Amino acid sequence: MMEILAGTAAGVALGTLSGLLPGIHVNTLASILVAFLPFLLPLFGPVFIAAVLVSALVAHCFLDAVPSTFLGVPDADTAVAVLPAHSLCLEGRGEEAVRIAALGSATGIVLSIPICLLLLFVMPPLQPAIDWVTGIVIVAVVTVLVLHSPSARLAIAVFLVSGLLGIFSFRYEYLSPSPFGGSAILMPLLSGLFGVSVLLFSGKGTVPPQEFTGMEMGARGIVRGTLLGGIAGVVVGWMPGLSNATANGVLASAVDSSRDRREYILATSAANTTNALVGLAAFFAIERTRNGVVSALSAIEVPPLSQLLVSATIAALAAYVLTLVLSGMAQFLEGIDRTRLAAAVIGFVTLVAFLSAGPFGLLVLALATAIGCVPRLVAIPQVFCMGSIMLPVIFFAFGFGSF
Repeated sequence: MMEILAGTAAGVALGTLSGLLPGIHVNTLASILVAFLPFLLPLFGPVFIAAVLVSALVAHCFLDAVPSTFLGVPDADTAVAVLPAHSLCLEGRGEEAVRIAALGSATGIVLSIPICLLLLFVMPPLQPAIDWVTGIVIVAVVTVLVLHSPSARLAIAVFLVSGLLGIFSFRYEYLSPSPFGGSAILMPLLSGLFGVSVLLFSGKGTVPPQEFTGMEMGARGIVRGTLLGGIAGVVVGWMPGLSNATANGVLASAVDSSRDRREYILATSAANTTNALVGLAAFFAIERTRNGVVSALSAIEVPPLSQLLVSATIAALAAYVLTLVLSGMAQFLEGIDRTRLAAAVIGFVTLVAFLSAGPFGLLVLALATAIGCVPRLVAIPQVFCMGSIMLPVIFFAFGFGSF
């Protein structure tokens, strides 16, 4: 138990670091940790290392709400949710947005633990059918989104163009060998589509006074958001080729992110933490890796799932408290010039894109930013830029190639 507690404490620290630094994902830290396994395993043992990885993943799910809300910078987990969260911040409700996200992550953990135990016994026999149906599910989601959009033609066009950019980015990712491990191209791709492009239209003036007067969500909205997020998290956590970014798109077909902003924030946060633990269950049940952290786990002698769930629960409690404390930082942004803040954030994102993916990353960032500006110019939801993730997954699911 001491190894679990010590590893959880170290993992929470790493997850907090990756969550608060825009562009640094917990998968990056996992890749670095794997590189040092020959030195770390003899010193700390597999139980400690496993607890570090799992708790870092859980803590990241909580803490990444802070930069996405206050700075408007997404990572792979907050791509679409950053829009309503950052808009609440610009209305002086940033602390509320972060608290709602933290609540969603917490309810997602509570919901996902019994679900994980159930999936271990129910899903393995159904896996061949699940692999086949993945592409159909995504096509159905995209169809619903298009039918509810202000302009079906423009929505399809943005989806396809962003999808082609996603295919191009993944196909030629080898042009950006990263010292931080695989999937480095996701950072400039999603930051351009949902971060820089949004900041360019964020307006002028100063950040308004931030005030927290409570969360404007009833019990019904919390329950509904948790259930929807839980379902989306299970779908993307178990099905091959899907991710939290896909969950954002799935939820957009059920929750209007512009009208029901608070419920959408809570639902996407619940989906992120559910996806994290369901991916862990998939590893134990069918020996498949769904994210970088689980891939790192596969390189060591993994302790029982029950021990890892204990670590995840403790990490969630600690990360929840940390997120609530850090949500109060909203008041420090009051009066800051929004144009200068946006310029500083864009500069930081550009630097991280170059460090993580090189010149090719800068090219992808520029192209993604240009495409990401289109929804703002033609008044359609930004969610159709999720074609960058969804279209490659559809191609992969139907056997048209891998990227």
